[in-house]
Amino acid sequence: MRKILFVIPSMRIGGAEKSLVNLLNLIDLNEYDVNLLMFKPEGDLLQQIPSGIHILETEPSLFYAYKCDKNVFSHKSGIRSEMLRILSTGICKILYGDCARQKRWIDFYRPLLPKHMGEYDVAIGYLEGDASYYVIDKVNAKRKILWVHSNFENIKKNEDAAAYKEYFCKADRVVSISDKCVQVLQNNYPDLKNKFVFLPNLTSSIVLSNTAKADIDEVFSKDDFNIVSVGRLTEAKGFDMAIDALKILKDHKVPVHWWIIGDGELRKCLEKQAKDNSVEEYLTFLGFKANPYPYMNKADLIVQTSRWEGKSVVLDEAKILGKPILATDYATVKDQVENGKEGVIVEMDAESIAREIEHLVEDESVLNGIRNYLMARNYGNQSEIVKYYKLFDQ
Repeated sequence: MRKILFVIPSMRIGGAEKSLVNLLNLIDLNEYDVNLLMFKPEGDLLQQIPSGIHILETEPSLFYAYKCDKNVFSHKSGIRSEMLRILSTGICKILYGDCARQKRWIDFYRPLLPKHMGEYDVAIGYLEGDASYYVIDKVNAKRKILWVHSNFENIKKNEDAAAYKEYFCKADRVVSISDKCVQVLQNNYPDLKNKFVFLPNLTSSIVLSNTAKADIDEVFSKDDFNIVSVGRLTEAKGFDMAIDALKILKDHKVPVHWWIIGDGELRKCLEKQAKDNSVEEYLTFLGFKANPYPYMNKADLIVQTSRWEGKSVVLDEAKILGKPILATDYATVKDQVENGKEGVIVEMDAESIAREIEHLVEDESVLNGIRNYLMARNYGNQSEIVKYYKLFDQ
């Protein structure tokens, strides 16, 4: 039985985390001894990890390097790590600005944090950044695989591409989640071209469809055109454009209600924007939902207003549920949405988003055509797990 270690910062809601949960629920635990290490063992997705996965205890020296906690003084190594976190973060913010987190690892964490105890056949850094650095620098494994869940052009805006190359060189394989994302990596590092491979995020259509049948408390009015968006409330997801689009729709007297599932650092700003635009009556911030699928299942349209994505788990899920999609024209969207068949792709601005939504409300035949196209296909890709096994067993 091959022993595998997955490393990820936490299991808070996010695309990479949801992708890992899906993988852990599909992997054959009779063939693989699967271990999971989190820097901060927390997050709403923890409850979705199957019982056969070994969740490793996070050593205090690692835990306190990433989390401020009231129990820090109960561990000598925790006190040292807390001091390391505070000092290194402050110094790196002053010296390196946007690259502070990456430089914190390289200048401080790499030389001072202890090695991970344990030996593995395969160790996987399942998210770019510190999880990948940790696997390369601190884990003893025969093979090491790194995952990049975003378009690298966006990652390198805030991090040193040369430092990434050092870690990519030491990895046996670097996986990304779409052909476009792999192509971007190959363009940035042509001499490492053969290291980069594409593996799709896994989604079980059976599990998803069953969880989508759960009851919810909120009422979706049949008199409204119900829009659902799912994602963290960050700049990348572009919910500010959604609110501006909603203002246009309201002014045009289009009967829509927009439901946003997710939480994040921009929530208060977005709520203020909604109030300033007088669209609070037409917009509901639902916050985080461990099971967003009943809401998606009730939607007339799934809208993704992202500025950038690697590959969106939400769009894969929308297709499985047979829900038409409207997405902005970010760099990788065409890897997932066949324009005019699976959904519509619009320019990345509020006016274009609002104009197309209004068109879809007025011409239901377009939506019906998309629904019929989606329902005639099976988008679940659980059978793709064999590609993961091949990667693990090389």
